[in-house]
Amino acid sequence: MRISAQFDSGSIEVVSVPDDQSGHPIDLRLRPDEVSDPTVEIRQWFHFRLQGARQRPTNLRILNAGDSTFPGGWKDYQACASYDRERWFRVPTSYENGVLSINHTPERDSVYYAYFEPYSWEQHLRLLGRAEDSPLARVIDLGSTLDGRDVNGVDVSAPVSSSATPKRHCWIIARQHPGETMAEWLVEGVLERLLDTGDAISTQLLAAAQFHIVPNMNPDGSVRGNLRVNAAGANLNREWVAPSMERSPEVFQVRAAIQQTGCDFFIDVHGDETIPYVFAAGNEMLPDTTADQMAAQERYLQALLQAAPDFQTRHGYPSGRYSEDALKLASKWIGHRYGCVSLTLELPFKDNFDRPDPVAGWNAQRSKQLGRDLLAALATTIRR
Repeated sequence: MRISAQFDSGSIEVVSVPDDQSGHPIDLRLRPDEVSDPTVEIRQWFHFRLQGARQRPTNLRILNAGDSTFPGGWKDYQACASYDRERWFRVPTSYENGVLSINHTPERDSVYYAYFEPYSWEQHLRLLGRAEDSPLARVIDLGSTLDGRDVNGVDVSAPVSSSATPKRHCWIIARQHPGETMAEWLVEGVLERLLDTGDAISTQLLAAAQFHIVPNMNPDGSVRGNLRVNAAGANLNREWVAPSMERSPEVFQVRAAIQQTGCDFFIDVHGDETIPYVFAAGNEMLPDTTADQMAAQERYLQALLQAAPDFQTRHGYPSGRYSEDALKLASKWIGHRYGCVSLTLELPFKDNFDRPDPVAGWNAQRSKQLGRDLLAALATTIRR
């Protein structure tokens, strides 16, 4: 048997792999996020390939799961697996005494395991290519990362006459934390709906708004197999007050683009390791949030409850969770700066316990559908 992770977003450390038929476990360790700053120690994401275990009951033990950044994420968690890297499914997983155990009998010679269904750099480029094919979209160069990768946005708008009423500017960003791949899956669903010229919701939205979408805010962290930070070790969702080209060029460049257009609606899409529900966090903790801003936020959340069966408002973050450093976060800085509806949308790594799926858990397809649903909710509120 053999374990490997030398591919896009691969991440694991091998302790031991038995070389016989003894049935001994394969012992592994979570690798820290790969960064230029050696003081940054974040462990959670894994993505690796197992070969040579066809029809063999296999126990893969991640020995240092208890020392991960979010150990609470392992409760009720089931690992993702795939033979073809297209169809992913959940496999039996348990957590006890700090060890995460994946128990699976592969049906084929090669199988991949991941913390969540990956979204590769190649998929990202294909998504941009599909958007470029549409007459409604332009792929925008926003800048580059520390590793020299492109930071791209997709602007979506319908042609307007010079006398038309100015349109609202809606911004959607994803994957500030690169291991939260469900965020880019959601963006794929958003773009598919917006670029569907036969979709009535899309037509209605594009008559009222221009969309500026950043599918992947953290390309370097994504390819390196990081959960949370960029190549410098920066958590991009703590950089919005004072980003720099040396530490957080991704935020520096995207924030500059937002300042050029202004912002009337903003969503920053994330994944939450511990909470098994879809939920949103707004600007209710900011002292300068106005009554009108809160009313608009509530209208949108109520519309999302109606449009998205997976969304709920009972479970989520307490309103004061980020009170001390709130403005360092994207949605809080935007809400403060522009006075608009500005949300952090969180999707689960596990499953949605309101609508559980024992085979797939929360997955790419459900993320994409949520992207379509959030546009339906916006269509009912953007005219207000």
